[in-house]
Amino acid sequence: MKKEETRVGDLVYVICRNPHTATATLIQEAEVVENPNKKEDKVLSLNDMYYAFAEDDAVFPTIDDAKRVYKQIYDED
Repeated sequence: MKKEETRVGDLVYVICRNPHTATATLIQEAEVVENPNKKEDKVLSLNDMYYAFAEDDAVFPTIDDAKRVYKQIYDED
């Protein structure tokens, strides 16, 4: 999901990798909010921090979409 497809107030789901534990990856809910430093821009609010959208971010409109991709990437069946 690209930044242009979101609106302020949307809840989205992000596949996040824990920077301290390489094997820990999970799905987290984030909110699309105004960038506090640049009001005309949108950022993700996640874990009480702001994150800019990047082209390669794994951001999904629904938890089911995020779970489907997560399973494709990380499921070891």
